[in-house]
Amino acid sequence: MRWEKLSSLGQELPEVTEETWYRTPALKVRGKGFVRLKEDGRSVVFMLGSVDEQQFLIGSQPDLYYITSHYVGWPAVLARLAKLRVAEARQRIEESWRVKAPKTLIKRFDTQ
Repeated sequence: MRWEKLSSLGQELPEVTEETWYRTPALKVRGKGFVRLKEDGRSVVFMLGSVDEQQFLIGSQPDLYYITSHYVGWPAVLARLAKLRVAEARQRIEESWRVKAPKTLIKRFDTQ
């Protein structure tokens, strides 16, 4: 997976734009970042609903998901782009989008 493909998948969701966040390309919904390319260009950060979800993802797919000490205790997970596939990317993007999108936007999306 390349960032360009990930960005394209993210922009299929309502009101998603590609902008900069922490000086790297990122996906935002109404100005709130939910996915960003790491500085190494080989990983992305996905926002999560909880730290428990972080632990679950890392435990179930350690070849794909991981964290650094910076993300310990924070509801986010890193994913290796080289291991990320389209179906998994779509799921993770949407779940991250739901963390940051306004409730009214989520409701509108769910009723389409």
